[in-house]
Amino acid sequence: MHRRLLALVAVGLFTLSGTAACSDDGDTADAIPVRGGDGTGKVGVILPDTTTSQRWGSDDPKLLKAAFDAADVPVEIENAQGDAAKFKAIGDKMIADGATVLLIANLDPDSGKYVLDKARANGVKTIDYDRLTLNGGADYYVSFDNVKVGELQAKGLISCLKAKKIKTPKIAFLNGSPTDNNATLFKEGADNILQPYFDSGEFLKGPDQAVADWKKEEALTVFREMFNQTTGQISGDISGVLAANDTLGNEAIALLRERNKAGQVPVTGQDAELQGLQNILAGDQCMTVYKPIKQEADAAAALAIDLFKGGKVEVDERVKDVESGAFIPAKLLTPKSIMKKDVNVVIKDGFVTKKALCAGRFADPCKEAGIR
Repeated sequence: MHRRLLALVAVGLFTLSGTAACSDDGDTADAIPVRGGDGTGKVGVILPDTTTSQRWGSDDPKLLKAAFDAADVPVEIENAQGDAAKFKAIGDKMIADGATVLLIANLDPDSGKYVLDKARANGVKTIDYDRLTLNGGADYYVSFDNVKVGELQAKGLISCLKAKKIKTPKIAFLNGSPTDNNATLFKEGADNILQPYFDSGEFLKGPDQAVADWKKEEALTVFREMFNQTTGQISGDISGVLAANDTLGNEAIALLRERNKAGQVPVTGQDAELQGLQNILAGDQCMTVYKPIKQEADAAAALAIDLFKGGKVEVDERVKDVESGAFIPAKLLTPKSIMKKDVNVVIKDGFVTKKALCAGRFADPCKEAGIR
């Protein structure tokens, strides 16, 4: 039974004059003098890498910059390129250079906590972006409902397995990084839906493994081991893959192609990346989960801008950090399941273009899917 790392609790409105993080018993934490809040300094944004998901290298920097530019708020956006030491160094430099608000998507809990602790000690307001830093004590948190993400993945996989009329399918889990709280929540959501099927014997639970640091090379190695271990066993081959995002899913699909199984074994994903959407159009991927990043970027930027200018800050949810017992005021957005029939949703939002999606050999699959 996986512990629930994210508890949604209804709360009243929070204002800038109140302290964000609260103890487990609901008492307000001691206030710390805050720098800025008067439109001076700048907002600092630290992103984790450019390899584990398309969004960190292109989507988030562009969307966040546009939101801050529109409000005429100075912003510095840096990427740690997967280096924890660099993540810390960027945080140190931004604080030293006068940042009064920091928005971070942590690379790992340790480097994330280091930056949050340093910010707190210097009176800098903080926002955990997309990923909650466990025991980090951020002032606010902006993300999607990540348990819901896993539930959508499981429901999509079940739908694809039933459509293929696969009896007693064996499900393999290709989970995200064990150091990423979101990956734990995705897995929790998937288990919420799939466990009853395993308990009843309708489905068989296959290999279940995390992929360190979300690295695609590691994903291919892990899935190759899974596939080789299960092939030929009396209990049957892998029938479906619960892959935590499109990058991991694409590595599983690569091996399935190698073994002439692509399209026969449903694979899930997340992030609605171009490659993932093309895999769906080709029939090699069952579904992806679309998290409208512009909504997330706009919500986080709006919060940071209010903190920067000293305006009123209001949120109506909070999440519990089970490691510290603190409740973090939060804004949680709703993810969307995307199957072949839904790909137009992503195009309509402008997240991907028809030109890019339907290029080359994907022109005909786009027509067949009714892509407009």
